[in-house]
Formats: sequence, structure tokens, C-alpha cells
Amino acid sequence: MGRDTIANIITSIRNADMGRKRTIRIESTNIIENLIKILLREGFIENMRKHQKGNKKFLVVTLRHRRNRKGPYRTSLNLKRISRPGLQIYSSYQQIPRILGGMGIVILSTSRGIMTDREARLERIGGEILCYIW
Repeated sequence: MGRDTIANIITSIRNADMGRKRTIRIESTNIIENLIKILLREGFIENMRKHQKGNKKFLVVTLRHRRNRKGPYRTSLNLKRISRPGLQIYSSYQQIPRILGGMGIVILSTSRGIMTDREARLERIGGEILCYIW
């Protein structure tokens, strides 16, 4: 059974957000680093730092939380894995779905790297749909 690193990262970010953790530590790969950079650029996370311990590289991600929240906890970050190792979902640039009427983002893996749905539509390029974020 193989490892699905993208699903592991999405799950760890979702769990940290629900548990109100401020930072998480993630093993670094090129795909994960590009995914985290997109989350940082789109404003879903607050900060990202690179660390190295021995020969292993880690990313320390600081999550964005609203201050002075009272009452029941509502998650502010929703992530959903779409394409998985057993079933990969591909889309042309015309058929990339819009999440919440354009309020959310779709992250795609294209021939030009990992990018958001807006960038893929501008460059007129399709690819594998990795996840939805809203």
C-alpha cells in the first residue's frame, strides 16, 4: 500500500485547524512545498518556515486563526482531496469546477507545475485536480 502524501498533509492541516493548533510540522517534498506555497499565497495559512534536522527537511506551517472566538468551534478551513492514487481525476481548463461560485480554489497539477484554477484558466491548461479548498 503506497503513501498518499497530499491526503496526509490535507488531513493534518484539517485536524490541526479543528484542534485549534497554531503550528504543524510537515515533511518536505517538492509537491508539498508547492501546495503550501499556494495556501500561503491565497491567504489560507499565515506563515511557512523551512527546517532541517539531520538529512530530513521539514516545513513548519503556522495556521491562521481568528482571535477571541466564543461558542462552538467552526472550522474556517475546509479541504477536500479529489484525485487519489486509485482514481485520478483530470479536467480540461474549460471544465475545471468553480467552488462556491469562485470563492474557493481548486488546486491542479499541470504540465507547468502545481497551480490554482484561476491560473490554469488564464494559461488555458488543464490537469489533474488535486483538492478543493474553501
